[in-house]
Amino acid sequence: MDKYHSISHKKYDPQEEGTGTSMFNGQGYRDPTANEALANITREEKAKRYRPLIYICSPLTGDIERNTRRARGYCRFAVDAGVIPIAPHLLFTQFLDDRDPEQRSLGMLFALVLLGKCDAIWVFGDNVSKGMSAEIAKAKCRRMPIRYMNDKVKEGTRYA
Repeated sequence: MDKYHSISHKKYDPQEEGTGTSMFNGQGYRDPTANEALANITREEKAKRYRPLIYICSPLTGDIERNTRRARGYCRFAVDAGVIPIAPHLLFTQFLDDRDPEQRSLGMLFALVLLGKCDAIWVFGDNVSKGMSAEIAKAKCRRMPIRYMNDKVKEGTRYA
């Protein structure tokens, strides 16, 4: 057989799957040590890039302008902490009217769906609103990790 029709005699190895590395060295012999080392490096690189999705729970009602500014600050805090923040009350109020009960209910439904996609919920502020209570209750039902932080973004367990 010529070089264009040669058959590889390498066996399929499930450990090799997804690592992008070969279990065989340049001479065709198995070399699991090198493969394992390269696979570990690949995993470490992926872990460095991983950012968990965190649900940002903070008040909106009351002083809406102030609470919106604070929610933006909480999201910035989350980004600086190495996570991806999701703050539905900042997003959905851009096109839903929080004062209209029907639209507010729809916004809460959307928010709770997003909550289910998150790795954890971070609760900010010294006062828990009705909407926040619903989000916290849903997170507890789902056994999600919950972090509580005050208005100054210091971690606490006031509502635990």
